[in-house]
Amino acid sequence: MTSSFEFSTYPARVTDAERDRALDALKEGAAVGRLSHDTFLRRMELVLAARRPDELAALTDDLRTENRWSRMVLGGVGAVSGFTMKLRRAWQAERLPKLLLPSPDSAFPLRIGRDPANGLRLSHDTVSRVHAELRRQGGVWVLRDLGSTNGTSVNGRRVTGAAIVQDGDSVSFGRMAFRLSTN
Repeated sequence: MTSSFEFSTYPARVTDAERDRALDALKEGAAVGRLSHDTFLRRMELVLAARRPDELAALTDDLRTENRWSRMVLGGVGAVSGFTMKLRRAWQAERLPKLLLPSPDSAFPLRIGRDPANGLRLSHDTVSRVHAELRRQGGVWVLRDLGSTNGTSVNGRRVTGAAIVQDGDSVSFGRMAFRLSTN
């Protein structure tokens, strides 16, 4: 015979804090791509309906996050990687030939390409006949790709349409690269 003062053999109910931790684990799993959107939504519903801690554990066991040490190491590797990329860009920028920006008073854009009629003629097979133009608009320099085959890039990013450029930016037309300069 059992007494009414004995403890229940059923586990304790799930607390709000436990639900929040489970939901945070699901959000993190979805953010890093471990869960699809549909799986995330389904598991979220199950977390909110869970009555026992073991049900929550079953929903988040495959989403174990890295411990503190792992996060520190991965964060350090990310920081070093970012630094090396900045260092590489700075090293390359100093070695690139200068491309002098035209006088701000110039009424005409500087056309760049293989065609002899361009203001800057680049005889390279990756440069289109009429590749790009550089002009002063509203107090800023604008570099516009003119439908080139091999593209125009500013600081390593491909230009689709136009991009604002300034002194010190690295620009490339096909595989010909330069560093913009005012002097």
